[in-house]
Amino acid sequence: MTNTPPDPKSSQTNALDFDEFIGILVAFVTIGAILFWSFSRKESGWNFNSSLLPSPTPTTSPTPLAIPTPPDVGTRQTPSASPQENLSRVTPSPTVNPNNLPQEQAPVPPLTSNRTLPLVIPEQKSTIPPPIAFTDVPSDFWARRFIDVLSSRNIIKGYEDYTFRPNQPVTRAEFAAIVEQAFGKELSKTKNTISFKDVPPGFWANSAIDQAVSTGFLKGYPNKVFRPQQKIPRVQVLVALTSGMNLNVPASQTRILSFYRDAKEIPNYATDKIAAATANSLVVNYPNPKALNPNKEATRAEVAAMVYQALVRTGRLDAIQSEYIVKVPN
Repeated sequence: MTNTPPDPKSSQTNALDFDEFIGILVAFVTIGAILFWSFSRKESGWNFNSSLLPSPTPTTSPTPLAIPTPPDVGTRQTPSASPQENLSRVTPSPTVNPNNLPQEQAPVPPLTSNRTLPLVIPEQKSTIPPPIAFTDVPSDFWARRFIDVLSSRNIIKGYEDYTFRPNQPVTRAEFAAIVEQAFGKELSKTKNTISFKDVPPGFWANSAIDQAVSTGFLKGYPNKVFRPQQKIPRVQVLVALTSGMNLNVPASQTRILSFYRDAKEIPNYATDKIAAATANSLVVNYPNPKALNPNKEATRAEVAAMVYQALVRTGRLDAIQSEYIVKVPN
């Protein structure tokens, strides 16, 4: 038997069938592996789309940070958020200028605070309290302005019935009290006090008399008597003011005293003092400036006018224009 070689076409056909078998087998094995891997990855139901189709790689976008941005001035509106959201939301506003915010004003410290304030104390003559309206001193009374100033300063007092009694004579004790009120705080004692026989220790004007005597305004009489209830004459008022203020005696006494028509009535002990009082504008004569009336009892109005002029001479009071003030003759 002769061995014939195989048909080349038949052999080629059998080889292709075997390759196809191998390819099909590999395909099934691959599908099975894919199914097995899918089942092991998914615990929920059958999801062939997610098993067979590749899912896109998820991209994680970062959470944007809350960066505070200034709102637009033209489009900013009033927020309607709750108070809690407004508290947690910190958004600086560039349109708010701290310098434009209302500033709380500091309280004005009271006068009793510890802070030292500069004080401007006016001169005593510029501070005049309101005058006391006395019922017996009319507005056109010749000494009204003198009385108003002295009574308002408590230098000369009125009475409990709101009267001043301007034409009432003044005693030596009363004049001592007026001098103490007017000059007691300014002048120092230059002489020793005297225990007057007629001034008892409990007398109401005892301290005023001691002050007037020790500062040189008044003197007593021989035998250590003061005569406190004696009506003081006008010449003694002028001598007391001139002596207590230590005014210089002018050289031209005769010429000055010749101004008075009653100059001869001036006591000898008082001529130099009256000349000094006249030269310093202390003399006030009503109703006639040329009538000195030296020995006449001085009234309360006359004493007020002459004490006022003495305080003008010391610079404590402003001058008052009056036709009854004696001017030094040229």
